[in-house]
Amino acid sequence: MDHVEYVYTAGMTESEIEDRLRSGEHGVLGLANDGDAYAIPLSYHYDGDRLLLRVSEHDDESEKGRFLETTETATFVCYEASTNESWSIHVRGPIREWKTDVDETTVNEWFQPFRLFDEAVSSVEFTLYEIGMKTVIGRKTIE
Repeated sequence: MDHVEYVYTAGMTESEIEDRLRSGEHGVLGLANDGDAYAIPLSYHYDGDRLLLRVSEHDDESEKGRFLETTETATFVCYEASTNESWSIHVRGPIREWKTDVDETTVNEWFQPFRLFDEAVSSVEFTLYEIGMKTVIGRKTIE
């Protein structure tokens, strides 16, 4: 592989990770059930202490719900990448429903608007989940 182009990366500082998490809005949540994997794009809110994920619910038998129940350690990835610049943050830890009451105004302040696909607004409910930040690793391109 002598002619493949490479870009070097390095670890991000805690303050760089903090800044990226605070300014970001979306990422991908990876879940598992035995040998099966499931990944979904989600909006998130980070307040410096906790990483909350807004998860939509459409019915009690959803594949997403089954994977949330069986996953012991989840991985959440947020990132940006272009040809010359990139960064990524991986957060790993347990994922649990966040059982604190939050009003709709706060949810709208914390999260970007929800993107509907074929659902009726009246049929979509949300649950907030917290992913325990046991391992947080950030990488960025360097020159």
